[in-house]
Amino acid sequence: MSGRLLLVRHGQTHSNVARRLDTRPPGAQLTDLGREQARGFASTLTHEPGLIAHSIATRAVQTAHEISTALGAARPPAEFQGLHEVQVGDLEDRSDEAAHDQFTEIYRRWQDGELGLSLPGGESGNQVLERYVPVLDDLRMRYLDDDSWRSDIVVVSHGAAIRLVAAVLAGVDSTFAVDHHLANTEAVVLAPVTDGRWSCLQWGALTPPFGPDAAAVATDGREASADPMG
Repeated sequence: MSGRLLLVRHGQTHSNVARRLDTRPPGAQLTDLGREQARGFASTLTHEPGLIAHSIATRAVQTAHEISTALGAARPPAEFQGLHEVQVGDLEDRSDEAAHDQFTEIYRRWQDGELGLSLPGGESGNQVLERYVPVLDDLRMRYLDDDSWRSDIVVVSHGAAIRLVAAVLAGVDSTFAVDHHLANTEAVVLAPVTDGRWSCLQWGALTPPFGPDAAAVATDGREASADPMG
């Protein structure tokens, strides 16, 4: 097996600036800074990815296309159903601290194993995994498990969904996953290992071990994201 999966949070959006819980596709567009962040992410890649995938949300589409354009990629980005953000239901479009706290409390319980619990009017942790993980399984089967494949796959997606899926697939400590948000265009890097399992090689600016005592690290002058969806 060769190649890694780079799960990248989209660039900054107007909803991020307003701290709105914007999860229902198509959602907000990128800010000018968000587009710069996407191009900046592209500049960090040492090799052109074999595939750039993205969710159906506008912010993911725009981020993927900025990355692709900056790289001069030969293959256009590909859209996949199932990779969108955790759906917060009745909390949609709210920016108040009570809504943020309610989301964070339920999300923390998901990470602690209560995946059947649902957000009010929204998804359960199990529903997020049931739509998201099969896409990654398919990408692994079609590309990463092929001995002739030599490239990484970039998947432009969403912070809360990425952290949940990565923690479950790679067995990352739940406290770490809750406390270590992803800033815009930060990535979680997964590598396929034997028996269908995954290993987490990087989480934002951090590398293993991913324990509850790991310190948050700012990259390129950015503070760790306080956005509950980050």
